[in-house]
Amino acid sequence: MEQREHRKRHKQRKKKRMRRFFLFCSVVLIALAGYVFYQYQQGLAEADGDFQKDGQFEFNGKSANLDTMNVLLLGIDSRGEEHSRADTIMIAHYDKDNNQPKIVSLMRDSYVDIPGYGKNKINAAYAFGGPELLRKTIKENFGIDVNYYAVVDFKGFSKVVDTIAPNGIEVDINQRMSHGIGMTLEPGKQTLHGEELLGYVRFRHDSQSDFGRVQRQQEVLGKLTEEALSLQTIAKAPKLWGIIDPYVDTNVPPKTFVSIGKDFLLGSSNELDSLRIPVDGAFINERVSGAGAVLRLDLEKNRQEIQTFLD
Repeated sequence: MEQREHRKRHKQRKKKRMRRFFLFCSVVLIALAGYVFYQYQQGLAEADGDFQKDGQFEFNGKSANLDTMNVLLLGIDSRGEEHSRADTIMIAHYDKDNNQPKIVSLMRDSYVDIPGYGKNKINAAYAFGGPELLRKTIKENFGIDVNYYAVVDFKGFSKVVDTIAPNGIEVDINQRMSHGIGMTLEPGKQTLHGEELLGYVRFRHDSQSDFGRVQRQQEVLGKLTEEALSLQTIAKAPKLWGIIDPYVDTNVPPKTFVSIGKDFLLGSSNELDSLRIPVDGAFINERVSGAGAVLRLDLEKNRQEIQTFLD
């Protein structure tokens, strides 16, 4: 009799402990959800983007698994106007087996075949047919399948930078920069914040022209990635997404963001590796009627360089 009563009391205590545990977990989850929602709304309040989204772009890239994928990253200035050209064109590649994120920057003046439109600069493909036509152009000229896209309005760049790196990003400026960026940046090592860093990555009026601009973009992207993985930034992730969201249109599935983010947070991914196309010795500068100054590519050599880099 006493043993039955003892077992009964033991089961009752166990049930109470389980109820308290589940109640505690529920409270924590509700509090966490509230924190995420509040921080996201705070980010939205700080953003002032009016980029047109929600199904604006057609895109027929093949869905990728969570192990290997290519994402077309496009930077624009015009908040999605119908006939804008892409200012920045990159392919973000992630291979989970090799734990290696990579970026291929495609020079916007590259002279290529655009399906249905003939020869033109590659950034014109976005103006003619959005991300989908650019995807087809990349496939036809470079043999690369792109699975997803993300169109980013540069108007939000400074806000994102100041949220990820409130103390700024250190760079080494090799010459005075002023023309076309609405500010003056003096030479030397210094720490730049949002608007200044935007001017730094946009400047192209030096001896390197667009080549220097692409190099600076890759440099800053790598440094921002490092900052984004710091514990301080991870805690601000919901707010950061709220700030970014009005400036980005993407079809990358949420589960893909979560999977890749987990790999980065657990430290299983290497530092960002980058490639610029065209590579040195695989293009010539020309002026073409109707297109202006272009880069005429050795397509075969650049194709091989991309394949080697991604493989």
